[in-house]
Amino acid sequence: MSLNKTSHTQPASPVISNSFLFLTITISGGAVMILELLGTRIIAPFYGVSLYVWTALISVTMVALALGYYLGGFLADRYQRLRLAHVIFLAALTTVIVPFISGPVLELTNPLGIRGGAFASALILFTLPLTALAMVGPFVIKLATRDLQGVGRMVGSVYAVSTMGSVLGTLLLAFYLLPTFGTRAIIFSLSLLLLVLSIFLSLRDKEGFPGSWSSMPLLMMGVISSALAANGYDRPNQPAKDFTVLHAEEGHYGWVRVVDDERKGYRLLLSDSSVLSAMEIEHGRSLLGYQMVLGLVPHVFRPTASQALLIGLGGGHVARDLKAKGLATDTIEIDPVVADMAVKYFNFTPTGDFIVGDARYEIKKLNKHYDFIIHDCFTGGSEPTHMLTVEMLTELRNLLSEQGVLALNYVGFTNGEGANAVTSVYKTLARTLPNIRVFVTEKGEFTDFIFLASKQPLTLDSNNQDKATQWLLDHEYAMTDAGGIVITDDYNPMESMQVRKAEAYRKIFMERIAPELLLL
Repeated sequence: MSLNKTSHTQPASPVISNSFLFLTITISGGAVMILELLGTRIIAPFYGVSLYVWTALISVTMVALALGYYLGGFLADRYQRLRLAHVIFLAALTTVIVPFISGPVLELTNPLGIRGGAFASALILFTLPLTALAMVGPFVIKLATRDLQGVGRMVGSVYAVSTMGSVLGTLLLAFYLLPTFGTRAIIFSLSLLLLVLSIFLSLRDKEGFPGSWSSMPLLMMGVISSALAANGYDRPNQPAKDFTVLHAEEGHYGWVRVVDDERKGYRLLLSDSSVLSAMEIEHGRSLLGYQMVLGLVPHVFRPTASQALLIGLGGGHVARDLKAKGLATDTIEIDPVVADMAVKYFNFTPTGDFIVGDARYEIKKLNKHYDFIIHDCFTGGSEPTHMLTVEMLTELRNLLSEQGVLALNYVGFTNGEGANAVTSVYKTLARTLPNIRVFVTEKGEFTDFIFLASKQPLTLDSNNQDKATQWLLDHEYAMTDAGGIVITDDYNPMESMQVRKAEAYRKIFMERIAPELLLL
């Protein structure tokens, strides 16, 4: 269908009522927020859920909205044959293809790294559908405005209704759609909703579609769009050579997968681009070195400990090791899907309170003291920064018994860019607890740091020939707070300080995990 340029303004359509136009703008406003939020579910498996992914998506959304507002106004004034139904259909078509092209796009942008790759992939995947949705506003204003005296009120009404649509879309997605359906199903359903809306608009717009034949191109493209969506609903996860996916489920915080590496006999618990747990299938033994170190701490430093708190469950191996040493362990895990997978696939059995929720909130409700608190919240190549602040660590200190030990696992560099993130954790811990010792799992530049902090001294006898004691002495790391900062809720630049670490972790992860496992 050709577009004829005209200098005449497009008359307001008497057939499409204002109430139907406001319904249209409500749906388009909700669709914008749904697409923006679902972007994290598509991009995060490759690039993690970080400030950079959110920044990329928000930036692309703002660029697309600005572009769409301008183009919508320009085209509504200049091209009379371009109708609102066409704009809505364009949004439907560009939405339905997102899941089909996301895999190739993510692999194409992978060499750009976390920041460049996240922005480039968001730009390619979401610019077109978001721009088309933004064009709806100017077209609706053009159709709904009857005279110049009412244009200000109409513009205000349209953008107010659009904003309320965005609010409703956000609430609907977070409170109902995501907990009930998967990302693919939501995207395809959204595309079909926009498609149906465009067909209704074409049927009611007698001026733009005067005969049934004039709607045929739109209807034919609608059939193609519907076929794409229907095929997408049934599309299975791509198989990955040498890996068997035992379970895949979209949790509140990302895609959770339980995967067997057939080559090595390992079972992995993945959340997006993170390994939360790695287990030797034959013997059920953890393959993560830092967990072995955590298991040594009660025996060496507090052999009479009986009560522990674990923040960050993973596959539950730390809790199992503590149980073997006689400690009852309360656990806090933010993702209910991860908690469920630990029980079903990693032989985890709770030995204390089994709490599912955000630790910053849940620890406020605890009213007991612990001999041992393990802070193990590593994910996606970095730690959640709000879990490292002096306010958070102070609350954990208040849960320690007088002889209690706080153990914090932190992956980082011994020198170079990003080393200040490690010293910042050390400096922040020193603000909350006076006695600190640091150990590393590997004597290399990139390693796990195990921080042990307590109100009382943490002594190691160098004459003790116990293997655990000797191993700890051999792997102790002399640390100062030079270059570090005190991390607070008010001032927390850890996201930027962890970029090199996230890149290094991601490089290792992508070398060991088939990329097909990370695609939507």
